[in-house]
Amino acid sequence: YKTDVKVYHLTKQSLVRRLTSGCRWISGMSVHASGDHVIVGSLDRRLVWFDLDLGGTPYKTLKYHPRALRSVNFHARYPLMASSSDDGTIHVFHSMVYSDLMRNPLVVPVKVLKEHRVVNDLGVLASTFHPTQPWLFSGGADGKIILWQDI
Repeated sequence: YKTDVKVYHLTKQSLVRRLTSGCRWISGMSVHASGDHVIVGSLDRRLVWFDLDLGGTPYKTLKYHPRALRSVNFHARYPLMASSSDDGTIHVFHSMVYSDLMRNPLVVPVKVLKEHRVVNDLGVLASTFHPTQPWLFSGGADGKIILWQDI
């Protein structure tokens, strides 16, 4: 049951769609501001992107981290996406979603942030973007909380 994302209609209280990730264990999820895209992070090192207009199978699967993903995030205003991992790093991506349905989303790696130490096999436990600025906050097993500016 930790491998799928279930989409429910809240007023009808019924299952609308099941997103099949292909992952063993989902560790985090984020919904794009458009509402049509979902990313899922997993403990088996994968970031899975779903385009809800294309159905319940992944649009793209990314595998950039050597260890488990703990947090995945879309920025609310900027075309940014981040994934945090037990390897102590955060990968930041340019992730452009177009309003033209004929164009596929663009995902480009931008930067790898390395400041957290791995403690007891745990690295970056959580990350989130600032709601209006292109800033990223991260918290790690090393006890640090870091504000990343000028990413």
